[in-house]
Amino acid sequence: MAIAVVSIPVSDPEKSRDFYSHEMGFTVLRDEPMGPGMRWIQLQPKDGGSTIALVTWFEGMGPGGVKGLMLGVPDIEAEFARMTGLGVDCAPLEDQPWGRFTRLSDPDGNSWIVTQLTNPQEFASR
Repeated sequence: MAIAVVSIPVSDPEKSRDFYSHEMGFTVLRDEPMGPGMRWIQLQPKDGGSTIALVTWFEGMGPGGVKGLMLGVPDIEAEFARMTGLGVDCAPLEDQPWGRFTRLSDPDGNSWIVTQLTNPQEFASR
């Protein structure tokens, strides 16, 4: 069973949609009403995979409450340059045995790790 949608709690769905689509490069799959005062905004990373939904309706899941979700990229230096060039506040690149990465937050403080993972065979041979 695959993870299909991860809920990201936000305070302003339109502002968050713009951040994820413009700065993070996600594709907007759906943006439609789903009930009184609610919208279904679903986005997907440009290279596919699981999607996210920007949510405002889950009690106990306040804006900014998601921490440490990881996005994998093939070239962390290029992605870091792209995002910082768009004004995204990214932490300096760091190295760990599992990969090279940066950290960033969306407008509500949900935190993300963008990483280029180390090839497991390469790491095992060290």
